[in-house]
Amino acid sequence: MAYTKIDQYDDAVTDGLMLNYKNALTLLGEDPGREGLQKTPERLAKAMQFMTQGYEQDACKILESAKFKEDISEMVVVKDIELYSLCEHHILPFFGKAHIAYIPNGYITGLSKIARVVDVFARRLQVQERLTTQIRDAIKETLNPLGVAVVIEAQHLCMMMRGVQKQNSVTTTSAFWGEFEKAETRSEFTKLITADLH
Repeated sequence: MAYTKIDQYDDAVTDGLMLNYKNALTLLGEDPGREGLQKTPERLAKAMQFMTQGYEQDACKILESAKFKEDISEMVVVKDIELYSLCEHHILPFFGKAHIAYIPNGYITGLSKIARVVDVFARRLQVQERLTTQIRDAIKETLNPLGVAVVIEAQHLCMMMRGVQKQNSVTTTSAFWGEFEKAETRSEFTKLITADLH
């Protein structure tokens, strides 16, 4: 998945992070001056700014930028949206896919904007539960649809490479609103995201 590249990094933020990462390497027993680690604090500082760029972005404005009046009220589903985020408890990645649907109520948005909304909230320090509801609420607030559904399936490295070390666990979260709170509509959505369309 392609993400918008940060062309300008805040020098003060980069310098502050570099100093802290250099200190962390020392505390861990490493030598930040050795060849393989000399540029690691800078790389990590820039990587963290990239992976948390969602704080500087507004999901509602992204949806508004491609909001079109359209007199339809059929379910719109975008499934298998890749996502990469950082667990706020251990700053370790979690990754997976999001499935999103909404039922228009006079307005639709560009399909790519739905995927960008996922990126905005995923590119922050997160918990999967909050990420799911933030995506739902942004679509609800901006498009005022008849209903919104969000399901996220993800694997968490904080469970896989530390702690309980369960390699095959997948966490699923969901958030429904409006028409999707009805069993029939929710069932239709579930069938669509689980169907093999290939």
